[in-house]
Amino acid sequence: MNATVPQGFIDQHMTDDPARAQAEYFAQFRTDVETFISREVVEAAVVAGRHELPRVEGVLYTGATDPSGGSNDSFTLSINHVETDGQGVRRAVLDLVREVRPPFSPDAVVAEFAATLKAYGISKVIGDRYGGLWPRERFAAHGIEYVVADKTASDFYLELLPILNSGRAELLDHARLVAQLCHLERSAARSGKEHIGHAPNAHDDVINAAAIAMVSALAITVYQEPPIVEVFVGPVFNPVRAAFTPEW
Repeated sequence: MNATVPQGFIDQHMTDDPARAQAEYFAQFRTDVETFISREVVEAAVVAGRHELPRVEGVLYTGATDPSGGSNDSFTLSINHVETDGQGVRRAVLDLVREVRPPFSPDAVVAEFAATLKAYGISKVIGDRYGGLWPRERFAAHGIEYVVADKTASDFYLELLPILNSGRAELLDHARLVAQLCHLERSAARSGKEHIGHAPNAHDDVINAAAIAMVSALAITVYQEPPIVEVFVGPVFNPVRAAFTPEW
């Protein structure tokens, strides 16, 4: 209807999120509940036979967790890093997935996950607001800072979708990860805001931690060589390199 919208803009939206773009640009009605992502897209992102990647020195890793009290849901952990190809395209690479199913001791799992994070050189882990101060206090007791995410699980899934659709993710060959991702559902509220989540009586503990890790890793500012700054010292100019710290 709006001829001023560039075709390339619409094409990019169709690539990133076909269901949403078809509703927005082609007036196709949305059903109350529909599949979030196709199995073909998920399987294309899975690296067959890759179940875990070891730490590589010099690589910046991002950790995320989906805590649980130990009775009903799993307590999960994911670790991810980012690689950049020759064209400058950044890709999220999932390195590790851990799941502890109930029943379990939450304190024991925190201790185990903290040790795993440290083994990858990680001092911070991202998670949701589950449990109030409890996750922050328990991880802190083991030397890991628990960072509360500023997005919901649904937000992370929506941001993960274009990453997967554009081939910018490498997933582990992990059956529960793949199953939970393929079984996520998209629903549209009257307000227009979309919600992504698991079906009734299903779970998303594994994919939730993985989505947080992948999306957060790609959001970290790319490190760039600090610029040369000319500083006047006495009678001559001395070039020095400015200090720079990449954002978390």
